Amino acid sequence: MIIKEEFLSKLRTYFSLNLYEVKIWTALLSRGVSTAGELSDIANVPRSRSYDVLESLEKKGFVVMKFGKPIKYMAVQPSEVVERVKKHMKMEADRKIKRLDELRNTEVLDELKTLHEQGLELIEPTDLSGSLKGRHNLYNHLDLMIKNAEKSVTLMTTSQGLLRKIEGLKPTLEKVKKRGVKVRIAAPITKESKDALKELGDVAEVRHTDGKARFCIVDGKELMFMVLDDKDVHPTYDVGIWVNTPFFASAMENMFEQQWQGMKPALEVAKKL
Repeated sequence: MIIKEEFLSKLRTYFSLNLYEVKIWTALLSRGVSTAGELSDIANVPRSRSYDVLESLEKKGFVVMKFGKPIKYMAVQPSEVVERVKKHMKMEADRKIKRLDELRNTEVLDELKTLHEQGLELIEPTDLSGSLKGRHNLYNHLDLMIKNAEKSVTLMTTSQGLLRKIEGLKPTLEKVKKRGVKVRIAAPITKESKDALKELGDVAEVRHTDGKARFCIVDGKELMFMVLDDKDVHPTYDVGIWVNTPFFASAMENMFEQQWQGMKPALEVAKKL
């Protein structure tokens, strides 16, 4: 049986299996019913490991063991396997989320907070900076910055970036807005993004800009800016620089303020599109 490594790699990713498991499973799928020894030869897996692998696959719901001598194994229909894996993943995720929720009321979290606060006291202000790679990480950090806002949140982004921020950051923006935080967003308003403006009506003041900058300033103290054009970079390789320095952040906000005064309200621009 010859199966491309690329295909096996995809199966490992989708179903969270190791190499021996995907080899034995695909071998069994090609046979329907087979013994551990036969599968070992077909999949080129050591016979001493094939029984352990089949036992693991049985527990995960990929195969069914048939009684008799010799013991044989039968492959479960792939579509059913997908549903079983989804159910298992959901149960596992729910269990982990519950465990983390319970952590909030324990001494463990208090000790972690104390360690973090003690560490911050030893950090020089110039060390409160760093780089982040991957759009998922960028948005996680943006979400954290905005959550901690006390006075203002200033965002400048691209047309597609505006859509992403509505999708990923709107709940957090709504929360800080209710606390009285001033939220301003500057972005190019296009046909693709104009319909999404309705979702920001009660959350932020949005104005149109022809610029391409991508950054976020919180309270004039903390700044994160993306160094690449989102049209030219894959989300995995997007890069952001985060700095926590009032001197630089306030200077950037002052420059933004000058540009902000000349920007037209987003809804006014959208009506003409």
